[in-house]
Amino acid sequence: MKRSRRLMWKIFIFLIGFCSLLLAVLWLFETMLLGKMYEGVRKNEIKNAIALIERNIDSPNLNQIIVWLADDSEIIVTPAHDFSPLNRPNPADKIPMRQAITESKDFITSDGRIVSFVFYAIISPVNATISTIKVQLYYVTGIMFLLSIALAFVIARTVSKPIEELNNSAKILASGNYDIHFSGKGYREIHELSDTLNYTAAELSKVDALRRELMANISHDLRTPLALIYSYAEMMHDFPNEITPEQTQMIMDESTRLSSLVGDILDISRLENGTIDLNIKTYNITESIRTTIDRMAELVKKSGYRFLFEHGEDIYVNADELKITQVFYNLLINAINYSDDDLTIIIRQKVFEGFVRIEIEDHGKGIAEENLPYIWDRYYRIDKTHRRAVIGTGLGLSIVKKVISLHGGSYGVESKIGKGSTFWFDLEINNM
Repeated sequence: MKRSRRLMWKIFIFLIGFCSLLLAVLWLFETMLLGKMYEGVRKNEIKNAIALIERNIDSPNLNQIIVWLADDSEIIVTPAHDFSPLNRPNPADKIPMRQAITESKDFITSDGRIVSFVFYAIISPVNATISTIKVQLYYVTGIMFLLSIALAFVIARTVSKPIEELNNSAKILASGNYDIHFSGKGYREIHELSDTLNYTAAELSKVDALRRELMANISHDLRTPLALIYSYAEMMHDFPNEITPEQTQMIMDESTRLSSLVGDILDISRLENGTIDLNIKTYNITESIRTTIDRMAELVKKSGYRFLFEHGEDIYVNADELKITQVFYNLLINAINYSDDDLTIIIRQKVFEGFVRIEIEDHGKGIAEENLPYIWDRYYRIDKTHRRAVIGTGLGLSIVKKVISLHGGSYGVESKIGKGSTFWFDLEINNM
């Protein structure tokens, strides 16, 4: 593929071409068009002289005006009756016809007399002037061309160098080095572009770190149940007569966990790609939450968790019941995983004008304010130490974010260090 010219040379060629065009226009006007323009100016001066005589035709100072025109503008005004090829008793007798522009004009005085004048505009020879101008233009053209080359090079370099530096830095960024710093020099647009690229590099660095952490955490969550399943399967293979229900239950639990992890990963992928379809219908969200709480209580009853559901009347919403149940289930699991000694989890249903809010409150360690914007990222860990969740896969909050956004609702969290966190989401009420 043919490589295009560098920006600097494009700017350089453009500026040189522009300067050459200006010089060509200068030559055109100062040489070829000078004579015609000079004649045009003299004709216009004759028109002005005619207008001046017409305004002062009855003035006693008319002769003085005629003398002034001859001295100041080299326009000679004579009575028409004096103008004869055989007898010219006036200053025009000494002017060759080819060196003057003539025009006659009749004027009417205040007493009704018609007075005719002939106007002569002397045309000075311009050939010598043009020759002199040409010599000057040779020097001017040479000097201007050299200055144009120098100026064009400086301007092209000034404009293109910051862009070239940003381009080189961008290539380093594209290679995967996110520590590169873009330095903008020269003008405001370059400063703004460098700031944007620095922000992009920082965000890409965060994404890359999250990607690495995600891969490490998923690998850990896959490896742990697989290792347990393999260990128990090997034990059952070596000691078939010593198989216990606890061993088979462990294999079943870890298999379920693996299935849940794979399912959550697929859900995240479909949600991010926009390939998931919502089955929107009207349903009783209060009853759905109550049912989910009962199932969860049964699942963790041996661990001592206690669930309190505070609500008023039953509320109906238009939403995908399966997905919203998944949202609530994930928030409930999150509360279980981060509860400390106080194993009480409070669920509240609050009704506002036009929407319902579901809150899930735990009494764990809480989340620092600076970490709150990041907890919705996949596998985000506040202490950066991956630990296996009591229940779930670690992708729950990311799924919550995607599903609620698809429903056009809002979500959030309020947290205090040492007191716990309250996660919530809002949905529009269906007024039946």
